[in-house]
Amino acid sequence: MEKITQPLMSESALSGVLDKNLKKLGSRLGVSLALRGDQLLIDGDAQRTAFAKHYFEKLRELGEKGRELREEDLFIALDMLEEGAITTLDDFRPSEPLNLSRKSVSPKSLNQQAYLQAIKNYDLVFGIGPAGTGKTYLAMAMALSFLQNKAVNRIILTRPAVEAGEKLGFLPGDIIQKVNPYLRPLYDALFDLSQYEQANRLIERGVIEIAPLAFMRGRTLNSAFIILDEAQNTTREQMKMILTRAGFDSKLVITADVTQIDLPQPRKSGVLQAMKILSPLEEIAFVHFNDRDVVRHPLVQKIIRAYQKAESQED
Repeated sequence: MEKITQPLMSESALSGVLDKNLKKLGSRLGVSLALRGDQLLIDGDAQRTAFAKHYFEKLRELGEKGRELREEDLFIALDMLEEGAITTLDDFRPSEPLNLSRKSVSPKSLNQQAYLQAIKNYDLVFGIGPAGTGKTYLAMAMALSFLQNKAVNRIILTRPAVEAGEKLGFLPGDIIQKVNPYLRPLYDALFDLSQYEQANRLIERGVIEIAPLAFMRGRTLNSAFIILDEAQNTTREQMKMILTRAGFDSKLVITADVTQIDLPQPRKSGVLQAMKILSPLEEIAFVHFNDRDVVRHPLVQKIIRAYQKAESQED
């Protein structure tokens, strides 16, 4: 067992509510962690304990340099060391939160941090990765931030309406009512990030538009923040169509989980073709997420890893 002086940050930031952060960090590091006064106890096999000690010592160095670390920075810093591309945290910069009307949103992983930075710097960004990695949620947060700061005049949220084994033809209602369930996740993210009444007012005024992808055809979207969600279910024609909708002063963020393509011919997914064709263009950013970026229930990470392992064996 190793004992080190705890990193220079508030005990609440390090341990979290009911030691939530220590448990999560311990799980990621493969060791057991406990706080005893100003001592952090690390218990586990020699190799994992040595890496954990190195990580916490680097956190302490950041504290000594005056870097104020928040809860989410703990995991971004760990991502940086686990990437293996660096051996120190000298280039580490604490994440900047997005202060929205209802809440503040901060990236919780290195890839999420890169995603937000890419959206700031590029007019077209692809967020590719498994479910629960924050692709849509963070894009929505950025869209609201841009609208709040008057960088855009409206937000366009769209998804392809593709049946995932279910048949909607016999559901009651008109076409809008039939496709509305597909758009529900976009509403969920919107209402979680903004005041319910405010969001509804913006929708009623057309400042925020949530519509099926088919409704985008023939339009030119100027000064808009456009989010295409579930892009793995676009056809090649649909993808080309939405890519050519963006007008002046617009941003387009495309999110996709290429492991969950519901098209009859998955290999003809529009996003797969777009990734291949557009990847050489320097003006376009591609951010890839993995299971470490999952911000849902911890079990979701294990489920994703189990499926990835099974699918790799099938291939």
